[in-house]
Amino acid sequence: MIFAQYPKTRKALPREYQVLYEDYYLVNRQGKSNATSLAGRMESWMHKITSGCFDKSKTTTATLEIGAGTLNHLNYEQPGGKYDIAEPFKTLYHNSPNLGKVNTIYSYIREIPEDVKYDRILSIAVLEHLENLPAEIALAALHLTGDGRFLAAIPGEGTLLWKLGWKLTTGLEFRMKYKLKYHVLMEYEHVNTAQEIEGVLKYFFSNVQYRVFGLSKKLSFYRFYHCEKPDTEKCLNFLEKYYENPR
Repeated sequence: MIFAQYPKTRKALPREYQVLYEDYYLVNRQGKSNATSLAGRMESWMHKITSGCFDKSKTTTATLEIGAGTLNHLNYEQPGGKYDIAEPFKTLYHNSPNLGKVNTIYSYIREIPEDVKYDRILSIAVLEHLENLPAEIALAALHLTGDGRFLAAIPGEGTLLWKLGWKLTTGLEFRMKYKLKYHVLMEYEHVNTAQEIEGVLKYFFSNVQYRVFGLSKKLSFYRFYHCEKPDTEKCLNFLEKYYENPR
């Protein structure tokens, strides 16, 4: 079964990685080094394609961003409408100049009241990190309006091109600076492959379309998924089966 491996459990990071983890994570997300700055420019494809799905005819679009991080995606968004976020790592956004654009801040999707609905729920380079991926997707789907869309941009985790990409940029820089192997950090962070994510999305949504930054799914740095028409019954059944208090 596609969900038999969930929820996944991360192995603890070795101590030498733990002591630098939070500071490095913030540097990585803010693109403050040469390699992370380059990676950030490449990642802009994910932000641009996601914001391009903004419906200009809806001036009151309600949006939820899952894993908003430093709020850098708001630099790509058009003004107007309600913009909520679900982000547990407060250190990432507390000094962001975009904080004033956020309406309501949640740490997790499960904190959002059941009657709150969104026209768009989006995530940028987040789904690969989620240990409880199916539950998070099912919960998010239940917060969409009737014609709402779930938009997800992800790295091509599990493919050769993606691995070569980080090995020759952030991986090389990390090893030179800290004398540590970057793949340990990557394996800790990215618990889901791109194919696993696609499988979960296709299970809960009736209409799933994709685009790639590359030649194909197997030869791409990033993927973008546009999902519509969630199967509400599947979402509720999954949450009821696997969790004592699904809502």
